[in-house]
Amino acid sequence: MWETIEVTKREHYAIVTLNRPDALNALSTQMAKDIIAVMDELSKDIDVWAVVLSGAGERAFCVGADLKERKSMTKDEMIRQRELFCDAFEAVVRFPKPIVAMVNGFAMGGGFEFALCCDMIVAAEEAFLGLPEVGLGIIPGGGGTQNLPRIIGKNKAKELIYTGRKISGQTAFEWGIANKVAPRGQLMEATADLIREITKNAPLALQQAKRCVDLGVEVDLTAGMALEAEAYNRCLYSKDRDEGLKAFNEKRKPNYQGR
Repeated sequence: MWETIEVTKREHYAIVTLNRPDALNALSTQMAKDIIAVMDELSKDIDVWAVVLSGAGERAFCVGADLKERKSMTKDEMIRQRELFCDAFEAVVRFPKPIVAMVNGFAMGGGFEFALCCDMIVAAEEAFLGLPEVGLGIIPGGGGTQNLPRIIGKNKAKELIYTGRKISGQTAFEWGIANKVAPRGQLMEATADLIREITKNAPLALQQAKRCVDLGVEVDLTAGMALEAEAYNRCLYSKDRDEGLKAFNEKRKPNYQGR
């Protein structure tokens, strides 16, 4: 269905795989188009409550922009591609459902930024993550200068951005960039465990909780509390809320429907 992406659906979640392993899953023009289309489709799929974003093969999650593709592009073409890339990053960061990056190998430049656009990161111990853009005369352009400081603070973020240094999956975990770390052979299991822990909960509540956290950190506390109250009321009048309360009283597992 998509040229550069594979989508595999499991119970209540989908695995979105960047599928250009021969190019280390580098971000091409077509991949950006595919990411935008996939995120839009999955946002509307009521059977998908969460998403795992991964990279094909064992070597790389995504090594950033496909510089070979850019070699033959004019400046105008690069500018248009850049606008498309921004839309692709925006499609991930604004995805309304929980999305977890499963970083199996190199996540460099835009690849690292795609992971940072997700809600959480599960990294292989063997993975390497970095933002090397300043060494190419540019800066991170997929939210790296914005998302990374929000996760680890300004000084640590500046250290990684100014030096272009790569860090391991283990270091990413120790710095608070990755939520979990595992040997590569156990990475899928570790990620699936986290996703199952998430998707046992009510999907509408997950979406509203994500909305509150993502928007709330950008506003003052009073506005954030108002946002939370509005989101709470949306959940309160849902069928899932009724089911959750009924299941609790009946001491059974709830059967959520996302309504």
